[in-house]
Amino acid sequence: MLIKRNLYNDIKKHLKAKEISIIIGPRQVGKTTLMMELLNSLKNDGKKVLFLNLDYEADKRFFESQDLLLSKIKLEIGTDGYVFIDEIQRKDNAGLFLKGIYDSDLSYKFIISGSGSLELKEKIQESLTGRKRLFELLPVTFKEFINYRTEYKYVNKLNTYFELENKNTELLLNEYLSFGGYPRVVTENNLEEKRKIIDEIYRSYIEKDIVNLLNIDRPDAFSLLIKILSSQIGRLLNYSQLAAAIGISTITLKKYLYLAEKTYVIQTIGPYSGNSLKELTKSRTVYFYDYGLRNFSNDSFMLLQNQNECGFVFQNFIKNLIDEHLLWKNWILNFWRTTDKAEIDFVINKSSEIIPVEVKYTALNNLTVKRSLRSFIEKYSPQRAFIINMRYSNQIIINKTKVIFIPFYKLITENIFDENLK
Repeated sequence: MLIKRNLYNDIKKHLKAKEISIIIGPRQVGKTTLMMELLNSLKNDGKKVLFLNLDYEADKRFFESQDLLLSKIKLEIGTDGYVFIDEIQRKDNAGLFLKGIYDSDLSYKFIISGSGSLELKEKIQESLTGRKRLFELLPVTFKEFINYRTEYKYVNKLNTYFELENKNTELLLNEYLSFGGYPRVVTENNLEEKRKIIDEIYRSYIEKDIVNLLNIDRPDAFSLLIKILSSQIGRLLNYSQLAAAIGISTITLKKYLYLAEKTYVIQTIGPYSGNSLKELTKSRTVYFYDYGLRNFSNDSFMLLQNQNECGFVFQNFIKNLIDEHLLWKNWILNFWRTTDKAEIDFVINKSSEIIPVEVKYTALNNLTVKRSLRSFIEKYSPQRAFIINMRYSNQIIINKTKVIFIPFYKLITENIFDENLK
């Protein structure tokens, strides 16, 4: 059974636009599979299509010049149709190459994909300004995972499923937080095979992206950095300590962090500050795109058992769910820390409103609000604050702030940050 990706419909709608549709993301998250779904849908509608893959030598030769590629396209599908090009990062100066073809104003719609190398994310974007739309395909989301594992029986009633099937929901959540969202890992049932697959994905990333594409001369140091970061989820990064532990300079460390972020392994977020001297304003916190990759790096690629470790991975999970709400919005996600150790996991800055979010990996059963959130409320008087937990729903007013206790699955089924105050 195929995992249905939410991005499919967004890209399908964009097939009507002249702009180039570019699908980017980490290795092995299903970009080629998604392209083939789109291609087959077009074929079924009687459209003319061509698929080329720069990983294939037989296809790669047609990219020696724009004229040669256009001749190949015309031979196969005539003067109009849909052209799919996979692994475009293999082409030097791909952005300029595609720009020249696009500016020829031909009747071809291009759908391009490639792994998240810096060449693809930055140079192509710069060359194709105003000529493309970027679609990021990331590891399978929890919503996609749940629908796949429940064989799409509850697609339009997930909220009810979560409320009625607490035990199954938590079992599936634990599986997802343990093994992550790479499609081949999700669809594999054997635990040892899951480990081998994630090992292959990680080695492929290090060898192909980090060593070959980005010319990192210390892949051992880079791997050690990822391993150390896997135990630092949600914690402040100390650059000098990290650099010393790895045996590299602070400058090299910052370069490695930048590359890890640009190639979809980690994400960092900065602090929220109201310019108080008591607030920390320099350090960033780190999170992972995929929990399976994180757990593999941390030598804990099995069902999570340690409650403390589960808590940090769950916090990472909530961060990624919040990111889904921030997609296509001009909102900023921060954290909040003070020198007297008050801290808020996340602060959503909507410019017109700030929303503090606390994460609790437990099934709360009362309206307890801890000191840190009370301190934030007292200082900033937000209209709303959220305490995201496993099952508990309720709310309380502190000063004039509505503090909303909400189960994590509401982030999947409702637009809770978009709703107006009631």
